[in-house]
Formats: sequence, structure tokens, C-alpha cells
Amino acid sequence: MPIERRAINGRLTNPVGLGCMSLSWAYGERPGDEDGIRLLHRAIEIGYDHFDTARLYGLGHNEAQVGIALKGRRDKVFLASKMGLFASGEKRGIDCHPDTIRSELEISLRLLQTDHIDLYYMHRRDLTVPIEESVGAMADLVREGKIGAIGLSEMSADTLRRAAAVHPIAAMQTEYSPWTRQAEIAVLDACRDLGTAFVAFSPVARGVLANGVSNPALLEDNDIRRTMPRFNGENWPRNLALVRQFNAIAAREGVTPSQLSLAWVLSRGDHIVAIPGTGKIAHLEENIALWDWSLPAALADEVDALINQQTVSGHRYAQAILPTIDTEDFA
Repeated sequence: MPIERRAINGRLTNPVGLGCMSLSWAYGERPGDEDGIRLLHRAIEIGYDHFDTARLYGLGHNEAQVGIALKGRRDKVFLASKMGLFASGEKRGIDCHPDTIRSELEISLRLLQTDHIDLYYMHRRDLTVPIEESVGAMADLVREGKIGAIGLSEMSADTLRRAAAVHPIAAMQTEYSPWTRQAEIAVLDACRDLGTAFVAFSPVARGVLANGVSNPALLEDNDIRRTMPRFNGENWPRNLALVRQFNAIAAREGVTPSQLSLAWVLSRGDHIVAIPGTGKIAHLEENIALWDWSLPAALADEVDALINQQTVSGHRYAQAILPTIDTEDFA
């Protein structure tokens, strides 16, 4: 049976949505603004109906681009954004105090040129504020009609359950792909138990399972992957050997590596949606082309055995980032 559309806060969306970050930040030189708008328009044309952005991405640039692209098209897209995480140069921080949540939302609404955001996330957990207090402030915004639902990002199953005791949590967003499995420790099950959609970011492994990285030394200086241990000189050769085997499986099945990775992610539960990002229309089209492909169990098991927490070398984040992540981790 093919995969069907999946619900987030009761709204059915394509299980392959669009992560918009790479149009503004993180993976080297960003596309020009006109090219970015053209990509977002094309996404809507070919069936993307879930856009994911954040205040962090390009320090407002991403939300502004999405806002321009959605003029006259707002009703076609389930729109998600995030607040609470900021970065300027080497300075990073988290702020989910109630007053900050409200003020950041007002900025996002202005940049997105809308009067409501369908799904509004805390980008990271603020350990200086009880999660119940932050969720309570977001619940006020739901009652005011400024946001449709509350989401959490990179948080633990325990945090999710505490948050859900205050107000229903529509979505948990966490990195998930064959080579990043922390969500399998507890969060995936907690989401299923609570009726919370699980939104997988980086479902093609930071581009690795999409033929996007051949030699990390060639990545641009401002590409965040340069700071990630899996791409360093010690770990990359071992990881590349896994990628080559993965690519061979995809070729044997007549699909692209990214299509195989996305199908694997979606096969892990009917409460899961994926939001691959790209700055290229060809990749945009490739990622959604097989959105309803139901991966055969034997093929899913083959991928699972090849690339997993035991076979991948290196942590997904640099040591300095780990204190900002609330998600459970492997010992």
C-alpha cells in the first residue's frame, strides 16, 4: 500500500515537506533571493504544502523570503516557524522566556506577512525557564489565534510529556535519518503515545545520503558541516564507505539515494513526516517525486543494518553544541 498524507494538528499534509533553512544559512553560499523565491513557488506547484522556517535562519532573511513567496498563496501551505535560538557570529544563545516568545512571534508574523503561523516551535529548550512556563505562554498565543499549534524541537521524551501536560503538543522536530538515530531512544514512541507528529529534519543526513558530499574538505568555509565530527579526517573515510554501499542499494532499486533515505524515514512510523531542504529545484523535484513510496520491509531492514548508530563514525554535533540539545543521547 502506498503512503498516504499525514496529519499535523489535524491537518493532512504531504509527508515530504520543505525545510527552508538552506535558502538563507548554514550550507555555504545561499541562492540569490530571486532564485529562492522561484524555488518556493515551484515547491507549491509540485505538491509541497508544509514549509518550515525559523527566526534563526539568516537572522530573519528566511522568514522574509517565505513571506514574499506566500503572498497570494498562504492558504496552500501549512506554515511552521521557530523561536528561541539565536546566533550572531560566534555568539549563540537560547531564550524562551514568555516575553521573548511573544516579541519574537510578532517579528515573525511581520516578516512572514501573515496574521497567524500554523505551527510554532520552541527551537531549543531553555533550561533557565520551566518548560511548563514557556508552553503556557505559547498556549496563550493559540487562544489568541496567532498560532495554530505548539511544537518543540530537539527535546527529550520527558520534556515532551511535561509540555503536553500543559497543552497538546502538535509536533516534535528532531534530526532523524539512517545515520542519526537518537529519536529512536524514546522520542518516537512518546510522540506516538501522545498523538504528536514527529517532524524529521535532515532526513537525507545533511546531504550525505543525497550524493551531496563527496569530500568535506571542499565544503565552503561557512558550511556548518565543517564543524561536525562525522565530516572530519578521522571519521569521514569510514562514513564514505557506508555511503557508497547505500548508493549501490539505491541504484539497484532504481531510485536516487535521497529518495531511498526519505522512504526509510517515513517507513519508521505513520506519525512521521520529513522536511528535506535544498537550494536547487532539481533536488526539490527529486525529493517529492516518490513521496508515496512504501518501502518494502526487507529493503528497510537492509538499510537499517547498513547505516545505524553502531556503524556511523562520529557524533552528529561538535562538543560545544551538545549542551543546547535536550534530546536523549546514546552513551
